Amino acid sequence: MENNIMLDQNIELQSEDLEVPFFNLATIDIATNNFSSDNKLGEGGFGLVYKGTLTDGHEIAVKRLSRSSIQGLNEFKNEVILIAKLQHRNLVRLLGYCIEGDETMLIYEYMPNGSLDSFIFGLNFSKTY
Repeated sequence: MENNIMLDQNIELQSEDLEVPFFNLATIDIATNNFSSDNKLGEGGFGLVYKGTLTDGHEIAVKRLSRSSIQGLNEFKNEVILIAKLQHRNLVRLLGYCIEGDETMLIYEYMPNGSLDSFIFGLNFSKTY
């Protein structure tokens, strides 16, 4: 029964007038090599981030939200809508989302050369002072 509710809410989220596409879990599994530890970029308060490569060669960053997160589906839906509306040329672009089973993910364009904060604040940890 719970899966049916998730499916119904997932369809409702997909039917929103978003310019953010839905990615299925199988596509993300292939892109990240089943969330291989070799593809792990880091982790934050909301979960792990993995690098992936889609079958067309496009590199992505997958923010896999923690299963223990207290964020509900409505909050996630609002976050997707907000991030989609906030897209700007100086921000990493949200490419899509995935909600399937107990998996909830945001798919971003991959930003090479380290983290965004090191780029913004000019941090270079290889220098010695």
